[in-house]
Amino acid sequence: MQPITFSREETKAIVGEIQDYFREDLDQSIGAIPAEMLMQFFADKMGAYFYNRGLYDAQALVRKKIDDVSDEIFSLEQPTKHLR
Repeated sequence: MQPITFSREETKAIVGEIQDYFREDLDQSIGAIPAEMLMQFFADKMGAYFYNRGLYDAQALVRKKIDDVSDEIFSLEQPTKHLR
C-alpha cells in the first residue's frame, strides 16, 4: 500500500480540526506543526485500518448493488413450459 498523503488544503483542514479538538475538548492548545505531526502519526500508524474499513464498506455496497441487478434481471425472465 502506498503511504496516505493529503493535499496541502486537506492537511490544513485536518490540522485545524486537530487544533479545534485540543482547544475545545481538551482545553489545551497545540501548534500547527505538532498538530501536523500528530496527523502524520495517525496516517502512518492507523491509516490502513480506516482505509481497509472503507474498502469493506465499498465491497458491501457493490455486493448489494450486484444482488439488486441480479434480482432485476431475474424479474425479466419469461415463463416457459419447461423447467430449467
